[in-house]
Amino acid sequence: MLTPTVRRTFAPRGQTPTHYCWDRRDRISAISAITVSPKRRRVGLYFHLLPDNENVHAEDIVQFLRLLDWHLRKPMTIVWDRINIHNRSIVVREYLRRHPRIVTEQLPAYAPDLNPDEGVWSYTKYARLANFAATDRADLRQAVTNELTMLRGRRDLLASFIRQTKLPIRL
Repeated sequence: MLTPTVRRTFAPRGQTPTHYCWDRRDRISAISAITVSPKRRRVGLYFHLLPDNENVHAEDIVQFLRLLDWHLRKPMTIVWDRINIHNRSIVVREYLRRHPRIVTEQLPAYAPDLNPDEGVWSYTKYARLANFAATDRADLRQAVTNELTMLRGRRDLLASFIRQTKLPIRL
């Protein structure tokens, strides 16, 4: 969102740091996935930013699955949370039916601590972009893209998000 996530910061005593921004609720929605190569155990990050102020729809999920399928070009298992848009959407179910090499598994209900992708967003929003006051949506989009692109190259950090979940995934 354009409103910054305010975190604690250090400043000289008596000089409270100030972030100038206006109360705007503009936002950018995103879809992302951490991937693990079954043979080489390499981790990767894929993401897609949606148009400004748009919610995620089933068509966006299908577009992201196409993107993953195009990049990975191998059979894959998608492990995702139980948001209705994932497995209950007719559009998504139809796409998965036509692409049997994509298998899906669901995480238990209300278990964000088991989802490694939550680590991506927690790190990006609350560590890297904490206190970031974007001037407009383009500035926010550029900052998010830069951070996720940088994170894509940090395989050690991506692996730590997976290890933190305690899921039985060999890296």
